[in-house]
Amino acid sequence: MGKIEEITELLTNELNAFKEDVEKLEQLNEKLQATKLKIDVKELRSLLHEHERKIDRTLDSQQRIFNRFEGLLKNAKIYPTWAVIVFIVTLIIGILSFTYILFNHIRIH
Repeated sequence: MGKIEEITELLTNELNAFKEDVEKLEQLNEKLQATKLKIDVKELRSLLHEHERKIDRTLDSQQRIFNRFEGLLKNAKIYPTWAVIVFIVTLIIGILSFTYILFNHIRIH
């Protein structure tokens, strides 16, 4: 019977140790459940604001460049207006002169 008593005592000790470990785990679990995590986003917020300002400056710069090119394209002309008018008037006078000469030539013959 000495062996059985020894095994029983060993099992009792193991069960008590297991019970203590379970209680410790329950206490740790309660502490973990009660713990609230707070995330500090101040640095992230400042970085995001700085990045937003950089993007705004870049967009403003791109908008100014776009407006400048748009203005240049509106004012860009291959030929000046006076040259186009002179060309058209000369062309009309040339066609009228050719028609007049051709008409007189046909009338003479």
